[in-house]
Amino acid sequence: MNEPHEARSRSFIAALQVSLDGYVAGPEGELDWVDSWADSLALVGPVDAFVLGRGMFENGYEAYWDAALADPETASEMFGREPYPREVDYAQLAHATPHIVVSKTMNQAAWPNVRIARDVGEVGALKDQPGQSVYVVGGPGLVATLMNAGVIDELRLIVHPLILGGGTPLFGGIEQRRALELVAAKPGDGRVNLSYRVQAG
Repeated sequence: MNEPHEARSRSFIAALQVSLDGYVAGPEGELDWVDSWADSLALVGPVDAFVLGRGMFENGYEAYWDAALADPETASEMFGREPYPREVDYAQLAHATPHIVVSKTMNQAAWPNVRIARDVGEVGALKDQPGQSVYVVGGPGLVATLMNAGVIDELRLIVHPLILGGGTPLFGGIEQRRALELVAAKPGDGRVNLSYRVQAG
């Protein structure tokens, strides 16, 4: 009975940054409390595919990492500072790694390494293909959708010492109770990195 699960060789790992009270953005969409989006990737390890939703991809993802890689002046304006070396590293990896954007309406992307998936089933099919882990970039709506479908295997969080008091909840779209197994907890720079394994529903 367990053979189909055991045959799957790829893990889907969602890595996100969250406030202590469970929000990924403030009441007005504030993200100024996140030092670098590249930090989430450091929690994941080797990956050979990125998965994200259309909203995140089109609302700055392409432009953000394009600038970090090739346009330091624009990047400095966008980041409010010069890009960190780890952000340049992320941009290099992002440009070299296949991206799957989940969208029913998106038709094309400027990046040549982007494939559009129309539904969760297309994304879940990656589990049956050989390869390294798949990094689920987000946003939180996509993470909830993939968790509801049983696609997410691990959840890795950077918990910031900040109470936002409202905003976009990390788990706002979860439809059923989920048990998580804590596999690692590591403090650093006032934050705590938490790694959980998602238990079978």
